[in-house]
Amino acid sequence: RPGAALQRVLRAAALLVTALLAGCAVPGDSASADAGGAARERPTASDQTDAERRSRVRLELASAYFGRGQFETALDEVKLSIAANPRLAAAYDLRGLIYAGLGEDGLADDSFRRALQLDARDADAMHNYGWFLCQRKRFDDASAQFAQALAQPQYAGVARTLLARGVCQARAGQWLEAEGSLLRAYEIDPANPSTAVNLAEVLYRRADFERARFYIRRVNAAEGASNAQTLWLAARIEHRLANAAGVREFGAQLKARFPQSPQALQFEQGRFDE
Repeated sequence: RPGAALQRVLRAAALLVTALLAGCAVPGDSASADAGGAARERPTASDQTDAERRSRVRLELASAYFGRGQFETALDEVKLSIAANPRLAAAYDLRGLIYAGLGEDGLADDSFRRALQLDARDADAMHNYGWFLCQRKRFDDASAQFAQALAQPQYAGVARTLLARGVCQARAGQWLEAEGSLLRAYEIDPANPSTAVNLAEVLYRRADFERARFYIRRVNAAEGASNAQTLWLAARIEHRLANAAGVREFGAQLKARFPQSPQALQFEQGRFDE
């Protein structure tokens, strides 16, 4: 399996909106039987060939460079990983993320497809491909990838995929569906501020201001979680609820902490409804 560092980088890569998403997993760990019915031992690191080990090392290096935003160097390393082991699905998944970061959409699309050809059960690759498609406004295709990822047994990334799907549905103007996805994500991981912020924004768009207030206030009350976006959303919600004191409270925080932000300018100009 890819190392912990690679998994962290891939999981962090994909939700850049709110900052989402992505990891990789390689199936094939379960014990199996040979053609004669005899049980084979569970594969471990000692069973890897030298080429497979070289491929994993290169993939770890690629993920490290990718995490630092050094896309060209990361691409060189992932190419070497694939050269050593052309059947490592995780390498193609990471290559897709790198090409997406470089703006090479066709190559990114091909890479994600190849990863899923090699491992049709890789929910993390489905998640990454879905987010890529969402960013390109291919909303129906993105929804299909998210649904497939969520259908995978024992998938550990359900909350982040629900978050990504909810954000994507909101971008498509599917506000009711977005609310449902984000509520499920929040139930699974209530400590994720990105989920709460996006849920509050969706509820605001649906004119459900009291519930929107509940979620955004939890974010703004958490240490280190608030920013210009969250304070501005809180002020807009209070404006909709005709709570002048609340508008002043969040507006004052916004101007004091983020005086140069576009949100502070909008507050000063009274542009609450844009």
